[in-house]
Amino acid sequence: MERKERPFDVIGQLAALRRYARALVRNSDDAEDLVQDALLRAYEKRQSFRGGGNLRTWLLSIVHNAHIDRVRQNRSLTRRHDEAALEADQSLPAGQEHAVRLQQVRDAFFNLPEEQREALHLVAIEDLSYQEAAASLGIPVGTLMSRISRARAQLREFEEKTPRVSHLRLIGGNGNESS
Repeated sequence: MERKERPFDVIGQLAALRRYARALVRNSDDAEDLVQDALLRAYEKRQSFRGGGNLRTWLLSIVHNAHIDRVRQNRSLTRRHDEAALEADQSLPAGQEHAVRLQQVRDAFFNLPEEQREALHLVAIEDLSYQEAAASLGIPVGTLMSRISRARAQLREFEEKTPRVSHLRLIGGNGNESS
């Protein structure tokens, strides 16, 4: 009885894929991850495989391309981390008074009700317009503005009750704070 070979038999190619992946990344765990990523891509793109083509070559090229993508992603990530480290090295650490004050402001922010905190965060920190923030939260712009107003009022009240130790000032305050 003749055995019919399936045209998309990736199981028969696993040994070759693993060997090639280990040669590329020199680490068994990373090689397994690479093979899994490649097999996922192959499965997603299986319609692009030509029935008469060489499955092994096709799969090995997918492993290679997945590896190149990972190398590029790692280089990009390393570059961003290096740039961030350079920026961090150029900045001066906050003094103890500033660190304490920042912690107090952070705590006050996180003590806001959730709907006020998320509204204020989107507008003040993520720099979204009121329309964008309202759309993001799925609420009317007026509701967003009301939540932000209540959050700012609560933070202003916190600011007035907390003794000033440093020169920090909350944005959106009533303007009476001295610098």
